[in-house]
Amino acid sequence: MLAGILLVLAIAVEVGASALLPKADGFTNIPWTIVVMSGYAVAIGLLAIIVKTVPVSVAYAIWSGAGTALVAVVGYLFLGESMDWLKFASLAMIVAGVVGLNLTGAH
Repeated sequence: MLAGILLVLAIAVEVGASALLPKADGFTNIPWTIVVMSGYAVAIGLLAIIVKTVPVSVAYAIWSGAGTALVAVVGYLFLGESMDWLKFASLAMIVAGVVGLNLTGAH
């Protein structure tokens, strides 16, 4: 249960850091670079704690898959990125894979 909560938190922090990458301006804007790098450090730190109780293959696949899908959604909703049917279908497959891995990892 705690690992699941930490995994959701790790995903949220990683998505937030990724969404802020444009503000870092190629890591030339130092304050935003520090925010982004700190976010990634926290997310990886949480992942390191999670893999003590969840197999790394399941934890990392869920973390990276959900993070990828959520960053694409955040990009579309808040950063002006495009969303066509192929991108939407690809995101749906990522979500289906994350759900499948979560179901197999829970047993």
